[in-house]
Amino acid sequence: MTLTSAIRQVDVTSSEHSAIGSKAHYRIVPAKYPARTIGTVFALIVIFAILNSVFSNPRWGWDVFAEWFFAEPVLVGLGRTLLLTFLGAFLGFLLGTGLALARVSRSPLLVGVSWTYVWIFRSIPLIVLLLILNNFGYLYETVTVGVPYTGINFFSWSTTQLITPFAAAVLGLTLNAAAFSSEIVRGGILSVDQGQLEAAAALSLPRRRQFSRIVLPQAMRTILPNGFNEIILLAKGTSQVYILALPELFYTIQIIYRRNLEVIPLLMVATVWYLVILTVLSLIQRHIERHYARGALRNPPPSLFTNVFRRFAGPAAAPSPTAETAARPVERRTAIAPLRSRGGAVTIHGVSKSFGHLKVLDNVTLTIPAGSVTTILGQSGSGKSTLLRSINHLERVDDGFIAIDGELIGYRQHGETLYELKEKDILKRRVEVGMVFQNFNLFPHLTVLENIIEAPVAVRRIPREQADAEALGLLARIGLSDKAHAYPRQLSGGQQQRVAIARALALKPKVLLFDEPTSALDPELVNEVLDVIKELARSGTTLIIVTHEIGFAREVSDLVVFMEQGRILETGTTEKVFSRPEHPRTAGFLAKVL
Repeated sequence: MTLTSAIRQVDVTSSEHSAIGSKAHYRIVPAKYPARTIGTVFALIVIFAILNSVFSNPRWGWDVFAEWFFAEPVLVGLGRTLLLTFLGAFLGFLLGTGLALARVSRSPLLVGVSWTYVWIFRSIPLIVLLLILNNFGYLYETVTVGVPYTGINFFSWSTTQLITPFAAAVLGLTLNAAAFSSEIVRGGILSVDQGQLEAAAALSLPRRRQFSRIVLPQAMRTILPNGFNEIILLAKGTSQVYILALPELFYTIQIIYRRNLEVIPLLMVATVWYLVILTVLSLIQRHIERHYARGALRNPPPSLFTNVFRRFAGPAAAPSPTAETAARPVERRTAIAPLRSRGGAVTIHGVSKSFGHLKVLDNVTLTIPAGSVTTILGQSGSGKSTLLRSINHLERVDDGFIAIDGELIGYRQHGETLYELKEKDILKRRVEVGMVFQNFNLFPHLTVLENIIEAPVAVRRIPREQADAEALGLLARIGLSDKAHAYPRQLSGGQQQRVAIARALALKPKVLLFDEPTSALDPELVNEVLDVIKELARSGTTLIIVTHEIGFAREVSDLVVFMEQGRILETGTTEKVFSRPEHPRTAGFLAKVL
């Protein structure tokens, strides 16, 4: 009987259905790809032909190769090549990172200097640069350290003694590598999503920590492939220092084959050593790339080193979280009411904001009582999100001011003049204002627990043990205790948004801002986030919510604000605005959405 006829008789008896319907009773034959098989056989033939030709031809001189491969002069030259590669790569990327930061800075002068450096040193061939540096003594006889234009000198050296062939090689490789690595690092920095920068700033993380902890680890995913290409090119480029008569690997090989005339065997010695160097670099690259890819995949495969370790040390005690664990049903949430905190009163006075010729906020004035829940409604483009982002100074306003408990956000007052604070001072005041973004903006390379404790440890200076305990308590209250060591990509959208709320709460802010917290979620996930916000409404924290969930706004709000074209058209209690709106535009908007 064929499989088709068996399935047609599937409803004869339940026992027959069990026997026939189960795929375990049929042998599965994988699909065959003849072209793939032919290609594999052809590749094997080509590889065998090449290897046979190379190893059977006596003119390759493998006996000479074996004689010189580990010879002392060759190993000394190899060591010098490795040293030049290390120094050139380390110093080049160090200088290149500084140039990249200058290029993305807000200083036109620094941007211009960085661009000019890159333009010049990417244009000059390395061999020309090496010759210029080696003959630098012709231009300047001495190198002096002192106070410019005063005649006061501290140290002075002869240029020819200071810039030896080795120093010229290191300096040339560094200057050349810095020009290219600068663009590699800059590209990596620009690849980090703007939301990550805003989330780090909203958590009041210092600028240095934003770069080292948030931006750089994510930028490394883009930097590493091109960066290791540059290091590999640098390792091969060290052969050009032969022009300085510096006995690195290639120059040493040249000296030897000019004496014994065994050109091909000696060139193969250099070739194989370069292959060894680049193979080691490739393995290091793979391992480092995997380290910085944390959180990029739901279920990342184990690394080569992990497989070797598991083979000899046995399986790990606890497997890493996977998509399967992320999909388990969430545990029962406990109320967030115990997290009561004192909310702050928000004063918005005469705030205006324009993007070019487009005015998005127009003389907005609003007072939000401490501990209240305020919902801002309005159609898209009415200025709701811009007003929200202005409260924690993610957007700089053009006019007016915003204060929390009477303390200005982003400015200091001197008479009738407001002076914008420096970034580090803004971050100190912003710590009182938490923010939950519509696209979550969790840090993908950090676990759920690390996302939550990052700001308390870095900003509030809370001990790590205490921060861990408080974070686990927050996770328990939102029903995600089992996801503490998962990465954001391993969570559903609703789970990610709840983690984002916990991250904002971890700083214990006076005011918590929600920018359309459910707009990026599927309808099935909306309620689990709204439930958490409802519980927060009873916690004592001042909540300001921009949302299109009208039913939710009606249920939790103490104050409702309706905006249109950057202006506040109506403000009032939930009962007043939803039942007896005064402005015709408010009534028209609610008539369409209710």
